[in-house]
Amino acid sequence: MLENLRRLGTYAGVRGLLLFFTVIVAVWLIILIANMGGAMDKIIESQIREQVGAMMQNPDLQQLPEGERKKIYDQHVEVLRIQYGLDRPFIERAFRYLWNGITLNLGYAERIHSDTGSRQVRLILVERLPYTLLLWGTAQFLLFSTSVFIALILSRRYGSFVDRLVVMLAPTSAPPAWFYGIILILIFASLLKVLPYGGFIDPLAPPTFLGRALSVLKHMVLPVSSVIVGGIFATIYSWRTFFLIYSSEDYVELARAKGLSSRSIERRYILRPTLPPIVTSFAMMLIAVWMGGVITETVFSWPGLGRMLYNAIAQNDTPVIVGANVIYGYLLAMSVFVLDILYAALDPRVRIGAVGGQRL
Repeated sequence: MLENLRRLGTYAGVRGLLLFFTVIVAVWLIILIANMGGAMDKIIESQIREQVGAMMQNPDLQQLPEGERKKIYDQHVEVLRIQYGLDRPFIERAFRYLWNGITLNLGYAERIHSDTGSRQVRLILVERLPYTLLLWGTAQFLLFSTSVFIALILSRRYGSFVDRLVVMLAPTSAPPAWFYGIILILIFASLLKVLPYGGFIDPLAPPTFLGRALSVLKHMVLPVSSVIVGGIFATIYSWRTFFLIYSSEDYVELARAKGLSSRSIERRYILRPTLPPIVTSFAMMLIAVWMGGVITETVFSWPGLGRMLYNAIAQNDTPVIVGANVIYGYLLAMSVFVLDILYAALDPRVRIGAVGGQRL
């Protein structure tokens, strides 16, 4: 027992270090991409000079001598360069971004701010998180539970009309959710005018809790439906394939020959072996819930993390971009780490580590 615990601890430690190194590499790549390898410095500096140039059009400043105006211009440009860190080499700032990222010291946004006016990246992310959790948590939970339930039913009716229909419709999940979102907006918001185009809540919604809740639910119908419509057939097809593979195993045929009920066979011999991929899918769903969809939230004007990240990219706000992706990287690494441990507990075929060329 103690030996197994020691091996488990060693494996967990090594796996954790490898995943942490992966996060460091991912954060470094994000920094390089967000700054375009340092080329973003020239863009920011040109924006600074344009901003100061617009300020110099003030009539009072225009009356000053040319030399004094140039001096004021250079002073303001230098102040803003220092404010944006352009007085230091990019590689130095990149390592500072990396250290702040891996230590979760996310710093301050350059252009984005929270609804309360704060520029702390942490507060900006925390402010947008509940909206993303509400929308994508609801959508992904409905998609996951519905697809697994329907796939299990179809695995019992292999070759039926509904089964063939789902297989035929599986390619319709190729377009992203926002594509179906636009179609749903055109139908239900533009033509039928029964649902809102987007947003979170009606400005004139009743001030009561029930009134506001109903308004939020009304605004959630289209984005949630776009996610479900965009992924339901492919997800059902995927799970149906898993269940069919395991339902054709010899031990399932033996269980049927022994007279076990179909419910018992599904629970003990089909669902249990598929727990690892189900757990994996559920864990990846949690990551998707946290991050949300950048384009989907933008299409529906949903005030979540996805739309915030879109605005940060559009405004070249590197701290916000790096901060959001750092949290995503940590969550993904932790999910993979937990999954590795859960696999050993859920699937007896999985063994932890290897010693002397033998699986443990």
